[in-house]
Amino acid sequence: MSDAAIKKPGGWRRALRWLKRILLGLLILAMIIVIIGTIYEALGRRDAQTSYPPRGKLVDVGGRKMHIDCRGTGSPTVVFESGLGTGGTIDWSLVHDKIAQTTRACAYERAGIMWSDPKTTRQHAGAVAADLHALLKCAGITDPLVLVGHSIGGPYVRAYTGKYGDQVAGLVLVDTSHPDQVARLGKVANTDAHPKQVAWIMHTATRLAWTGAVRFAMANAGQDKLPKDAAAKLAAYASSSVIGATSELDGFDATMDDARAVRSLGDRPVIAMTALKPLSAEELKSLNMKASDGARFKAEWKQLGAEQAALSTRGRQQTVPDSGHYIQIDRPDLVIAAVREVVGDVRADSAKGTAASQ
Repeated sequence: MSDAAIKKPGGWRRALRWLKRILLGLLILAMIIVIIGTIYEALGRRDAQTSYPPRGKLVDVGGRKMHIDCRGTGSPTVVFESGLGTGGTIDWSLVHDKIAQTTRACAYERAGIMWSDPKTTRQHAGAVAADLHALLKCAGITDPLVLVGHSIGGPYVRAYTGKYGDQVAGLVLVDTSHPDQVARLGKVANTDAHPKQVAWIMHTATRLAWTGAVRFAMANAGQDKLPKDAAAKLAAYASSSVIGATSELDGFDATMDDARAVRSLGDRPVIAMTALKPLSAEELKSLNMKASDGARFKAEWKQLGAEQAALSTRGRQQTVPDSGHYIQIDRPDLVIAAVREVVGDVRADSAKGTAASQ
């Protein structure tokens, strides 16, 4: 409506009526979008259950079920611990079967991720360790373990070793989080390295999951690097998995405290893999860092990885200069080799122990 029309007698009333009509139209449109999104989400969840059932088995751990996918035979049992996110077992798609060719290999989902039921209690490393211990016990897995942790999975397996060390024979740490990384990375690179920076995104996604927004946004997740079927599963369960991932993000500080309390991994064979691919221009921009900051960031990250390897008297660091954070996706061959090396060391230790007892 033009300025001249508004200035005519009754013009303001007519303008107000038009404004109300526009706002009502927008409200109706928003309601239609929400209704369509809700239906889209409901149909998506139903399709996920029928099209992508769990490959492994659902184990009751005391009133709720957790998914564990074990393949292969032999001892020790390798247990994969994924990083912070919605992938769970899917994160190990490129290495799981290869490890299962030589020993039993198990990947699982933590509470609220993929096929595992959510829980209402706080999630942090100590709680994750207790859940995994209950899961392995209920699944009948009692042989020695080689724990393979990625990202925040590192503090999780470190806490597990502190609580249930008699079960843990070796570890592979895949670009894992360090309990002191927030302060140290922030200091050397002039940035806030705390994951709380994305907490509002995760909480918003959790609240909007029922609208189909998360499912739509994650429709193409993992398609560039994961096998087609694995990427489809990741996308199908993303809107429900975001709830479990958000709970873990909220428990980040408690997780770091739990891990920090475990000051030694003894004389177990340990390989700490550290991704050192330089940060891209886009990554530097998102972190509000200069190229020089990025170089210092990576140098400190290497030092943090070396310290994690040094937690064991038989630990060593393996740097990976051509990989980003997800080494098991960028360079699965190296992760496979590292796990097989630790499995071999554990078997050699067992043989020595048997010979010494005879």
